[in-house]
Amino acid sequence: MTLEFKKVLVAEDSSVIQNLLKKILLFENCKITSAKDGQSVLDKFEAEDFDLVIMDINLPKLSGLEATKRIRAGKTKKAQIPIIGISGNAKNLPVSEFYEAGMNEYIQKPLDYDKLIELVKKYTQNN
Repeated sequence: MTLEFKKVLVAEDSSVIQNLLKKILLFENCKITSAKDGQSVLDKFEAEDFDLVIMDINLPKLSGLEATKRIRAGKTKKAQIPIIGISGNAKNLPVSEFYEAGMNEYIQKPLDYDKLIELVKKYTQNN
């Protein structure tokens, strides 16, 4: 399955990780929009349509968990977008918090890029 033309919103405050994610997803022919904080995620999510969100849980202004909860609280079909959580300190949180916030999956940093692409394909195959 190809990821060509899939629109992915990458929410990550680390420029290094954000650039790595962009390169990996661009290699798979995705269209990428980036956000560095939780409020920007919500603003971009409202302004555009995406196929998937990759969400760091530790974002400034508004955490990735809170941004996910707000997306899920929406009343439109858009609120059901697949969200993959990423975190460097997931060991400090029970896995259940990711899912309770509304994330479909989560991956711990350092990221396994093959696993990430597998999940992106899994959650965008019907879009």
